[in-house]
Amino acid sequence: MKLQEIKDAVDNGSTVIWVHEGYRVRKYKDGIGYYIICLSNDNVIGLTHQDGVTMNGSEEDFRIL
Repeated sequence: MKLQEIKDAVDNGSTVIWVHEGYRVRKYKDGIGYYIICLSNDNVIGLTHQDGVTMNGSEEDFRIL
């Protein structure tokens, strides 16, 4: 999935995963950014690098459940 597709899916209430179901993409409560959370240990990384464009993961590793 492309970055905008991921953001749109999350904004529309879809569950977006990265690699497998244990990693979910979510939106920060302040509504400014998106992150990937590991459900097993609550570790979090940004969906993108600080540039807001380069994703922390390959496009092909994201999908909607």
